[in-house]
Amino acid sequence: MKLTVKETLPLEYRYILGMRVDATSYEDATQRILAWSANKESKSVFAANVHMTMETHDNSKFARVVNNTDLVTADGMPLVWALKALGIKNASRVYGPTLTLHVCNAAANLGVPVAFYGGTTESLAAFSKFLRNQFPGIKIVSQIAPPFRPLTPEEDEAFTDEIIASGAQILFVGIGCPRQEFWIAEHKNIIPAVMLGVGAAFDFHSGRVKQAPSWMQNIGLEWFFRLIMEPKRLWKRYFKHNPRFVLFFMMQLASRKLKFK
Repeated sequence: MKLTVKETLPLEYRYILGMRVDATSYEDATQRILAWSANKESKSVFAANVHMTMETHDNSKFARVVNNTDLVTADGMPLVWALKALGIKNASRVYGPTLTLHVCNAAANLGVPVAFYGGTTESLAAFSKFLRNQFPGIKIVSQIAPPFRPLTPEEDEAFTDEIIASGAQILFVGIGCPRQEFWIAEHKNIIPAVMLGVGAAFDFHSGRVKQAPSWMQNIGLEWFFRLIMEPKRLWKRYFKHNPRFVLFFMMQLASRKLKFK
């Protein structure tokens, strides 16, 4: 099956607090990823939420990384609502962990080899088992659980060589924001694969970390569920970023409305 990127149909996008977000869908994003992978293109895909938005707002270096990636999806409902408020009425959520399953399903059907970078040895083993049960025939060619510390140049080179030698055409990277986005940017045009930053997808689908119920996700309260599950790790992030996002976006929206009066 031959897939081609729809070059004649560029995606609508908006800048939310200075960060580009593309108005894509699960079907469109999956189609683009598989088309790029068929040509062994080195591409980057990020799933953006409030945390990433505020990291972009606060860090100009990170903003350049995110705004120069190939596809930025609205991972969190606040970004979907922001896109709609900025004029893209058909904006929809493209949640990283769910996009992971869409892409793995398509890759299994087309025989496209995939690889994973992040998590722990145990979480990757559980995630791979889950995928093989869900999508028989999926070609998992590399699984790397890097240490939870900065890598030495020698370690990074060895991991990079292993991924390249595996022949993976799609690489899922789950080492947390903003670390995974910086890592992907540093390996762009070195690793000949489509690289997706998917955060906690490995732990969610392996059952090691609980996901918020769908009703909480749909009303934008996934952050609250995760805060309850991991308060020590996440409280600073949410109390720092969430109120500022609401305030700054209201200011952006007010400024936009004044401009178009």
